[in-house]
Amino acid sequence: MQNRVMSSEVAVGNHHLQNGDIADQLNGNNNALFSKSSVENSVNFNKDDRVIRRAKRPSKNSPRKDETTTLVNIGHSLTARRALSKNLRKSRNGRGRGLPKKGGAGGKGVWGKPGSELFDNSVVDSHDPNYDSDNQDGYVVERVDPEMTDEQIKETVETEICEYLEHGDTTDVLDFLEELNLGTKLYKIPALAINIALDRKAMHRELTSVLLSDIYGNLIIQAEMAKAFDELLQDLPDLTIDTPDAPQVVGMFLARAVADDCLPPKFVQGYRGKVECQYARAALDKADVLLNMKHGIVRLDNVWGIGGSNRPVKYLVKKMVLLLHEYLSSEDISEATRCLKDLEVPHFHHELIYEGTVMVIEDMGERCALDMAKLFKSMYASNVITPDQMVKGFRRVYDTMPEICIDVPQAYSLLERFAVMCNKEGVISNGLYYDLPGKGRKRFVSEGDGGQVKEPEPLHSD
Repeated sequence: MQNRVMSSEVAVGNHHLQNGDIADQLNGNNNALFSKSSVENSVNFNKDDRVIRRAKRPSKNSPRKDETTTLVNIGHSLTARRALSKNLRKSRNGRGRGLPKKGGAGGKGVWGKPGSELFDNSVVDSHDPNYDSDNQDGYVVERVDPEMTDEQIKETVETEICEYLEHGDTTDVLDFLEELNLGTKLYKIPALAINIALDRKAMHRELTSVLLSDIYGNLIIQAEMAKAFDELLQDLPDLTIDTPDAPQVVGMFLARAVADDCLPPKFVQGYRGKVECQYARAALDKADVLLNMKHGIVRLDNVWGIGGSNRPVKYLVKKMVLLLHEYLSSEDISEATRCLKDLEVPHFHHELIYEGTVMVIEDMGERCALDMAKLFKSMYASNVITPDQMVKGFRRVYDTMPEICIDVPQAYSLLERFAVMCNKEGVISNGLYYDLPGKGRKRFVSEGDGGQVKEPEPLHSD
């Protein structure tokens, strides 16, 4: 064949090249003595006899295989770049975003996928000196809540205690406190409860003492209760600024805690001669006096008095009647309102309406009716007496009119006159005014109305 080279050597000028070792040679001036084109022109290969191989993983960035075999060493940088591109970790199909394969979890010597250390199931080496076969059954992950800070305790517990002073159910407070992670700060609860009660009434202080007695033993121990009172005695100089009688109140709480067996009697005696603060000494002296009086432990059960709904009904009725008599004598509406609020029985205000209306009927005077209407109007407008309590009080008067009429024959007409005044002042509605009871009598056909009852015209529009 003309175009086929049979020899294993090809002569080009005075140079001999082995077949398959085609390369560029440089002279002393770095000029190519012969190049690829000159060799191909001298030795013409038949294109049909070449073996064409395709890349297994075609890529836009990878060079063709025939170029790689032909251009063996065109500069050191080209070879290094191709070797580096071979070991790149980015995708080779030309569709990747240049990110590590498998999210960094593939290949040797890699750190692994981020977060994989949480799911490491490796077994501790049995040859490790610290290896314990009894503790290798598995791992249990439990949620651990950090201990609450002083600010968190104040924000969370203070709201719950204020709600307790409204409903008085200690069970809800205990369930709530057991869910909190108070840790070593359980003593903050009694201190915070007493601090809140300093600005409250006697009824609320009684509820606070009941709360301290219930949480003792169930939630806190004696040492924590003593620590709470230690903190209160140290803070008395600051508490006295807002509450001048704070030393006396804290002393009463201290004495009540001893009476409820929350603190030992020696707690008060242990401070004697060791306190320099005058406010702390005043509180300890108050507690010592209450504990040393005759039958002191028994009397301390009522150290805050009997208030609110714990008082007998007859006592409350007597107080309200006395309140109304004093008002009719002085006509001081503000004083009467203050006395009614001090009774702390908003659910029993209908008794004041009942007693006041009966007093107007028995007095039968117009001045008494006018003064009582003014008092009802003031308390109704200021929401001291709620509308339901006002309606309930008048309904009670309507129901007892037959008994009242025995003592006061003109009771129905007097009640109607007073109801007209209250309707004009907006105290009672037209519906309640229409329900006024009337004294029944025998009617005759000669009266011409056929026995029909005329309904009174409304004096006040709803």
